[in-house]
Amino acid sequence: MDMFNKLRNWDAYPKINEDFYSRTLSGGLITLFSSILMLLLFFSELRLYLHAVTETKLVVDTSRGETLRINFDVTFPALPCSLLSLDAMDISGEQHLDVRHDIIKKRIDVHGSVIESRQDGIGAPKIEKPLQRHGGRLEHNETYCGSCYGAEMSDDDCCNSCEEVREAYQKKGWGMSNPDIIDQCKREGFVQRIKDEEGEGCNIYGFLEVNKVAGNFHFAPGKNFQQSNVHVHDLLTFQKDSFNISHKINRLAFGDYFPGVVNPLDGVQWMQETPNGMYQYFIKVVPTVYTDVSGHTIQSNQFSVTEHFRSAEFGRSQSLPGVFFFYDLSPIKVTFTEEHVSFLHFLTNVCAIVGGIFTVSGILDSFIYHGQRAIKKKIEIGKFS
Repeated sequence: MDMFNKLRNWDAYPKINEDFYSRTLSGGLITLFSSILMLLLFFSELRLYLHAVTETKLVVDTSRGETLRINFDVTFPALPCSLLSLDAMDISGEQHLDVRHDIIKKRIDVHGSVIESRQDGIGAPKIEKPLQRHGGRLEHNETYCGSCYGAEMSDDDCCNSCEEVREAYQKKGWGMSNPDIIDQCKREGFVQRIKDEEGEGCNIYGFLEVNKVAGNFHFAPGKNFQQSNVHVHDLLTFQKDSFNISHKINRLAFGDYFPGVVNPLDGVQWMQETPNGMYQYFIKVVPTVYTDVSGHTIQSNQFSVTEHFRSAEFGRSQSLPGVFFFYDLSPIKVTFTEEHVSFLHFLTNVCAIVGGIFTVSGILDSFIYHGQRAIKKKIEIGKFS
């Protein structure tokens, strides 16, 4: 019994007889308001506990030897598919010229409706009795070997399609000024195809796999080739004075999608007002790692962008008409990690809510109660004025 008496002396919550309770209207209102506030804060804390929170960190990117996947979907409403080509190059010296793999082109009319969809890189059609390199027509007992029209690298080289002639010219650094005199181009209707697509547009989409270093990729008219170590495009073939590079970027992403990612160029549209020019996007790519609650990791990227239009007017005729994307890599990597709040943390916050509101409500009620009593006493003795 002595031990129980000692424990009773340690009671921090002494009880008061109900006969001494004094219940007031202000106390009831404060109790109602504090109870509602407790419930609201409790459900808010419960929602945070049930949903994952994302923690963000910045670390130095130490990855090496990786590749960068560029997903794109761009529409050129006034540039036909037969004129449009895609090139990619980086500061390491690697070049991907006239990229055709993993790319789809859609011919569209002036209203944006699809006329034809085809994968780029489809070879030339087989045509009977084409012109041989030696000048005669192909016979049934012969193997076809078309002329490269002076662009042969060796005596055994053959150019059996218009595309192969253009590629041979490209290796020589020449431009094809008149495709009509090229037998392969005449038979395949190269110039006629360009005329047929006059007034059309092109939607080009797909992806590029490039080295994870600074570089650029661009959409431009004409066949590209190197001339005196300078990247140029053969525009003489198309016999046009100007090219309308108005465009709409339906989608541009560096890597896979992850929750919360914002690609600032999605849906961006630009209309050309001058005859020729080069539209440039300067992109800073930020490596990003996203880890969800289950531990699944997505390696991707975010990016910021600025843009600039370089007109071909005022002595700038050397500007190549096209849409250029120059990208650089940030040395800082962003990591997003989804995680749940621990139960002990949730319990601590709930206790803090209940205890804090209960204490503040008690102080407020005591202040109001004693204030009312003091005013009442002064009124009774006639000293309240």
